[in-house]
Amino acid sequence: MSEHKAIISWKRTSPDFLLGQYSREHTWSFDGGVIVPASPSPSVVPAPYSNPANVDPEEAFVAAISSCHMLTYLFLSCRQGFQVDSYRDEAVGLMTKNEQGTPWVSLVTLHPQISYSGAKLPAPADEERLHHQAHEQCFIANSIKTEVAVRGVADGDAMQNNAG
Repeated sequence: MSEHKAIISWKRTSPDFLLGQYSREHTWSFDGGVIVPASPSPSVVPAPYSNPANVDPEEAFVAAISSCHMLTYLFLSCRQGFQVDSYRDEAVGLMTKNEQGTPWVSLVTLHPQISYSGAKLPAPADEERLHHQAHEQCFIANSIKTEVAVRGVADGDAMQNNAG
């Protein structure tokens, strides 16, 4: 199949590491040359030991789910003759605690807003089917136990899928 790599790099910049007083800012480097400034979420590690301007792992997780769903949805729409002009999603991840009290991202809700043009436009049932198929075929959704819900499908109803 394929292999996907990321280089995560952090370096101590203060003498107070053993006191827990150190920056958690780091970088994510990818094979295409992109370097992303990363940090824990300020809701997990307060400033100055985090940087709210950087991407945190929870945001990246939500973005990966949304991006994979979108890419799969675009592929399926194209194959079924629906011309998509734009796709925007304001995805939201919900952090809760599991039975052991450990925080985890238990739910990611997608809010896709999709524009189409052309002679063949999808009915709400087509969109619901496409979102369901996109979830079933998304590599990331097949790799997680987090629940993924799609809002705004079929007149505002939610489509929910348990990935695990």
